[in-house]
Amino acid sequence: MEVKVLDINGKETGRKVQLSDAVFAIEPNKHAIYLDVKQYLANQRQGTHKSKERAEVTGSTRKIKKQKGTGTARAGSVKNPLFKGGGTVFGPRPRSYSFKLNKALKRLARKSVLSQKLADSDLIVLEDFSFDTPNTKNFISILKALGLENKKSLFVLGDSNKNVYLSSRNLKASNVVTTSELSTYTILNTNKLVLLEGSLEGIEENLSK
Repeated sequence: MEVKVLDINGKETGRKVQLSDAVFAIEPNKHAIYLDVKQYLANQRQGTHKSKERAEVTGSTRKIKKQKGTGTARAGSVKNPLFKGGGTVFGPRPRSYSFKLNKALKRLARKSVLSQKLADSDLIVLEDFSFDTPNTKNFISILKALGLENKKSLFVLGDSNKNVYLSSRNLKASNVVTTSELSTYTILNTNKLVLLEGSLEGIEENLSK
C-alpha cells in the first residue's frame, strides 16, 4: 500500500512509500489487541498493596473477658477481625500481576492496531527531521503544521534522537518513542500516529517475523 510522505510543514513532498500489506493491511484481531493491552496495564501495577492480618496487628494477647456469663459472644483477643483495630480477614498481599503472552500474539496485536490506524486515516508518514538543540517551540510548530496541536500524537523515530525527545517531553499530548519502544497500548492511546520514514524499515522488520 502506498502512502504519501509529508514534510515538517505539513506539505506533500511528492514522494510515496510502500507499506507492507502484511503489517499495515491485515484484518485486525480484537482479542489479540485486548490481551496485549491487558498485559501492558497489568505490568504497570506495582502490586505492593498490603493489609495487616490478625497475627500482624499490635495488641495484647490476653483474653479480654471471661468465656461465659456475659450474655455476649465469646472473645479471646483484641486482634479479632470483628473488633475495630483488629486484623483484616483475607486482606490483599503483595503480588505480581504480570502474565506471559506469546511473541507471535504480541506481533499480531501490533500489526492489528497499525492496520486499524491506517484504515481510519489516523496514520501519517513524515520525512525524517532533527533539531540541533532541544527546542519545544520548533516541535510545536511541527504539530501545528500537521494539525495535531490539540490532539494526542505519537511520533515514532527510527533511531533514538535526544534533541527531538527533549523537545517534546513537556507536551502532555505528544509522545516520542523509537521502534523498539512501540507497543499496542501506546498506539491505541493516541489520536494520530506519526511514523518517520526512518522507522518504517525497523517496524516492518520487527513485525514481519
